[in-house]
Amino acid sequence: MSAFHPHLLERRLRLTRTVVLGAGAALVLVFFRTQILDHSKYQLQSETNRLRPIPLPAPRGIITDRNGKILAENLTGYTVSLLPADEDSLRATLRRIAPIVKLDNLAVERLLIRYRRTPYLPVSVLPNATFEVVSALEERRLIFPGLLIQPEPKRHYPDSSLVAHLVGYVGELTETERAQRRFAAVRLGGLLGKGGLERQYDDSLRGADGVRFVEVSALGHVVREGGTASRLPPVPGRAVHTTIDLELQRYIAQIFPAGQRGAVLALNPNTGEILALYSAPGFDPNAFVGGVDPDYWHRLSVSEAHPLFDRTIQARYPPGSTWKLAMAAMALRRGVVTLRSRMPIPCRGGLQYGNRFFRCWSAQGHGDLVLADAIAQSCDVYFYQLGLKLGLTSLFEDATGLGFRSRTGIDLPGEITSEFPSGTDYYDRVYGPRRWTSAVTLNLAIGQGENAQTLVNMVRFYQMLASDGRARSLYLVHPSSSGPTPSLGLSPEHLAGLRQAMTWVVQRGTARGAGRFGGTIEIAGKTGTAQNPHGPAHGWFIGFAPAEKPEIVVGAIVEFAREGPYVAPLVTRVIGHYLGVDTTLASKIRIVLPTDTAPHAMQILPGIPEEDSTIVPPILPPSLPPDSGNAPPPQ
Repeated sequence: MSAFHPHLLERRLRLTRTVVLGAGAALVLVFFRTQILDHSKYQLQSETNRLRPIPLPAPRGIITDRNGKILAENLTGYTVSLLPADEDSLRATLRRIAPIVKLDNLAVERLLIRYRRTPYLPVSVLPNATFEVVSALEERRLIFPGLLIQPEPKRHYPDSSLVAHLVGYVGELTETERAQRRFAAVRLGGLLGKGGLERQYDDSLRGADGVRFVEVSALGHVVREGGTASRLPPVPGRAVHTTIDLELQRYIAQIFPAGQRGAVLALNPNTGEILALYSAPGFDPNAFVGGVDPDYWHRLSVSEAHPLFDRTIQARYPPGSTWKLAMAAMALRRGVVTLRSRMPIPCRGGLQYGNRFFRCWSAQGHGDLVLADAIAQSCDVYFYQLGLKLGLTSLFEDATGLGFRSRTGIDLPGEITSEFPSGTDYYDRVYGPRRWTSAVTLNLAIGQGENAQTLVNMVRFYQMLASDGRARSLYLVHPSSSGPTPSLGLSPEHLAGLRQAMTWVVQRGTARGAGRFGGTIEIAGKTGTAQNPHGPAHGWFIGFAPAEKPEIVVGAIVEFAREGPYVAPLVTRVIGHYLGVDTTLASKIRIVLPTDTAPHAMQILPGIPEEDSTIVPPILPPSLPPDSGNAPPPQ
């Protein structure tokens, strides 16, 4: 039969018709699925190829002092970014743009590493671009595919290093932080508080980032905005209002000895409000905005002065003779002594205990004293015997009860725990069983030995002395409501007696002469000298005023100040400034400290022009003779 037989042709025609109809039906089904069922999916893919998401950082909430003055604010800056592309294209664009934005090869590689972590986000090339750089890039926009320049809020700290440890700084979220539940909602590359109030209240200050879309061409050039419907505006962070008195903070920074290390803390004893928190040396938190310069970070990291270290809450020092008020309070509460009690052995320059002679800071001795006078003269021999009368076990119990082994709970991150032995097992563990004697009590009684306190913890103790004997929650924004608060457990008569003894410290004791810097108010306080195995002793002074009804407590620690009396004028000037009394004399006084090379030479504190000032060094107790051996330094 011929291949063109009508029957064969008809059969082939039916087969062809079936194939064509089947193919048409398949195409209809595919088109229906693509255009109807999967319309949203393919539209999103198309929009994704055409539109690029651009994060819109939220302005952080401002931080103000108690009077509304700015501690941290936002300024408008420019960010230069590149839209995501394949790595080779991005590398080529970065090399072309490098001469304008000053990128070296190492910086280019760092940007590529960041791109690999978040290939779906724009690569931030220059987080804080100047107007000149922005202008140069805009002129050459056509040769830089994916170039994106947008205004963004930039953090700014008007008082810079004066508030660095208090306010902290901001920086990019790290992979480690991203793993924490608290920061799970923050995008990589987003900003977080890295210290101080910025860290503590980051959840309130941060706000919520927004997003906008830009339309790009096939070559990656930005064509136009994606439209108002494609924009989610950022939600600004909430403002934080603090208890800080910025003028007082500035005054402390002005009179603090230049080049010295230390800290000053001021608070209201009746409420626990922090009025000033200053640590020296400081750093520039503005340098961290937009990414810190590696050279500046290296200088901060290797500096022997540790400028990133907040000495108010992160440094421990032996409290020296500031501890003697704690010893007096413990003994009075237990009824071991009264304010008029005398010790069996008068001070003749030291105390023989066992086979060791424990010296007093005054080689001439203080004679027969009552407790109040022993506080005023800071007599070591009196407190050696008071420690023995109190007993080691009672000392451990009371120190723990008064919070000398705990944190204060101040609302700042990074506060460390003060150190004090919990019991005799501490000495067994450190020195071995029966390898130590009760002579350790003598060292603890004068604030030395195994006793290291933070400035904030010691100031809290003096806050109890300056109020009704109960501790207040120390706070900058919100008081803590967790845990019991310590109490001295003293009668009003005992509190009044201790305050009177502290006024004698300033009037005729180890800080005599310092009261003039507070003007006409009566100041109560206590000096302290903390022995330092690495160099000259550290100086303490903690005081409050007015003595009869305190409104402010100020504590200061100055490293290598040699003796506490050198620090007293710093504190009394701060008190006088805050209370606004007649400080005409104080305003013309330049406080002096001993130099590292000669204990009798004087280093002048800055802040007052020499032609308008009078140098008045503090009056010190007589120093020990050169052959005094390992005697404690003047207190």
